[in-house]
Amino acid sequence: MERMRFSVLFLLCCLLTCKSANALEKKTYIVHTSKSSMPSRFTQPQLWYDSSLNSVSDSAKIIYTYETIIHGFSARLTEEEARALETQEGILSVLPELRYELHTTRTPEFLGLDNSAAFQPESDSDADIVIGVLDTGVWPESKSFDDTGLGPVPPGWKGECEEGTNFKPATSCNRKLIGARFFARGYEANFGPVDQSKESRSPRDDDGHGTHTATTAAGAAVSDASLFGYAVGTARGMAARARVAAYKVCWMGGCFSSDILAAMETAIGDGVDVMSLSLGGSNADYYRDSVAIGAFSAMQRGIFVSCSAGNAGPNQYTLSNVAPWITTVGAGTLDRDFPAYVRLGNGKNFSGASLYSGKPLPEKSLPLIYAGNATNMTSGNLCMVGTLIPDKVAGKIVLCERGINPRVQKGYAVRDAGGFGMILANTAANKEELVADAHLLPATGVGQRTGDVIKDYIFTDSNPTATILFGGTKVGIQPSPIVSAFSSRGPNAITPQILKPDLIAPGVNILAGWSGNVGPTGLPVDSRRVPFNIISGTSMSCPHVSGLAALIKGAHPRWSPAAVRSALMTTAYTVYKNGQMLQDVATGKPSTPFDHGAGHVDPPKALDPGLIYDISTTDYLNFLCALNYTHAQISSLSKTNFTCNDDEKYLVADLNYPSFAVPFTNAGDGVSTLKYRRTLTNVGAPATYKVSVVPPSESVKIVVEPEELSFSEENEKKVYTVSFSSVQSVSLGTSFARLEWSDGKHVVRSPIAISWT
Repeated sequence: MERMRFSVLFLLCCLLTCKSANALEKKTYIVHTSKSSMPSRFTQPQLWYDSSLNSVSDSAKIIYTYETIIHGFSARLTEEEARALETQEGILSVLPELRYELHTTRTPEFLGLDNSAAFQPESDSDADIVIGVLDTGVWPESKSFDDTGLGPVPPGWKGECEEGTNFKPATSCNRKLIGARFFARGYEANFGPVDQSKESRSPRDDDGHGTHTATTAAGAAVSDASLFGYAVGTARGMAARARVAAYKVCWMGGCFSSDILAAMETAIGDGVDVMSLSLGGSNADYYRDSVAIGAFSAMQRGIFVSCSAGNAGPNQYTLSNVAPWITTVGAGTLDRDFPAYVRLGNGKNFSGASLYSGKPLPEKSLPLIYAGNATNMTSGNLCMVGTLIPDKVAGKIVLCERGINPRVQKGYAVRDAGGFGMILANTAANKEELVADAHLLPATGVGQRTGDVIKDYIFTDSNPTATILFGGTKVGIQPSPIVSAFSSRGPNAITPQILKPDLIAPGVNILAGWSGNVGPTGLPVDSRRVPFNIISGTSMSCPHVSGLAALIKGAHPRWSPAAVRSALMTTAYTVYKNGQMLQDVATGKPSTPFDHGAGHVDPPKALDPGLIYDISTTDYLNFLCALNYTHAQISSLSKTNFTCNDDEKYLVADLNYPSFAVPFTNAGDGVSTLKYRRTLTNVGAPATYKVSVVPPSESVKIVVEPEELSFSEENEKKVYTVSFSSVQSVSLGTSFARLEWSDGKHVVRSPIAISWT
């Protein structure tokens, strides 16, 4: 008994000692301060920092003092000391330092590419994959096109490096950037000759967008990359060993169908394996849509085509590029942020986002004014150039609202009128989504709720003041990813039975290569030049998927474009590690398949999906027959003499798509049943898969037949059907579920979106 009592006491002592040791353990913390709130007894920030630190610790020393990236310092503190410091006047936050591997785009780490043995090292076959990027051209001097370590150009490559204004093939192309062409005839037919004083009549990218997308897809690794010190690290594209071929189809006046089709045709002939198009806008039938037409031809030749979903969210029915032979990509966030804090004169603090890197604001808070009170224009709240009254704005921080003109241009309008800073508030269209910008004056973007609070403060306080403090780069943001508000949403307005977008990928605040001929904001007044830029859009998420497709094609060279897309879709995730559903920043609620499609890409799992939903050219032709397309319309898409068989029943629901969109039409009483037919191909070892529907639907009876599929060899195919039954007289709006096949190792997921009209 005494021995047992001694053991218990010893264990308790150990536990108390361990707890005490953990409490005393020091870690590095970053202390963000409001410089304008420095107590008046201090004449210098350094004295304030020393005094604050000494008040909570006898031994802590300042590691660094920050004056431009943030106002504040770093120090080694215990958790208790950090909590005590955070309660002091003028301290915005005390944040623990994070240990991480730096990646400028961060997406390789965020997507698990750096942690997957399957991608380390990349196989030599990846270097034989060519990604064709149709965009604004290319800036060949970017370090992201360094060809060090690459072997000869793939032997099947037939492309060229075209000479043009400011573009010499001998010095522009190499073993990385193996092709560069430009297509301007359609543009010039509309606007006359290219104005070469403003843009190069050549593959050269004077805009930046094309270089950004190309390097996101396949940029070589570049160390010490950043934008003005933000997101410092090593930048690389998704398929860093793949080759790039640039096709310039977009000019200052836009991207014209004739040029796009010519470029797609040329790219097919050149021998690209993947085609990436971060452009769109057509909501026409497939046979009227140039991108859909070109993509069909590419698909026929085994070329994977990835397109952006569009930036017209969060409204429904806003998608572009919805043809089922195109992989349509929406946008989500990374776990990285660029915080910039607003501190009001009443002591309240708010967090926003900014990439401003210039001279900070004065130490004292400045007068704050609402733009709508500083103009005679009815839309003066939008801070359009020339609308602000200098006498009312000079020396002040101006609260502007988003809409119509570019975000950074609003700051220029404030600066042009003599303003010292800008707070850019979201409206109902953007809600709480924060997109960081490289502003031309001290500025930060804030969400709608924050903007409303600041506006109320301006209207109710007799002397409103504010300041803005910049927090640099922060990683580990949770939850992430979140579906961006701007990402275009379903349902599919052209074919409701096909769920779009297909999936989402990183598209918010993405850093990649940039043109040396334009500033990071793209505005004529921006004279800054940068090798890398941070921008947002589904234009950024599209090349992520293009690069991932190149990796998968390198590992599985015989897979069709539909097989590659299926692997990406059925392994995508819709649940965070904590079990919560993916969020939608536009609503603050869980997102739906109309927002995220199959979910967020998970590349390591996509390499080994277990089963795939394959689709052949004939399957797509049968799909066109189900749409009642005429022979001429089908021919315009397929370039074949295919004719629909009048004796055969074609069903859109039979297209072997990896997702299910089930639109019911209420047409009276009774039960309506829609049946979908699917074929699964085994691409793994022999296995038996069992089906489940998650969660079980209460509004629709879902029956899968058979409930079990056994595969005895690779490439074996099995057919199953899904019946959806609903009472027609009940209008329920929408309902969502997932169909999952699992063998215990693989989970093959398909989203289900049910709607009633």
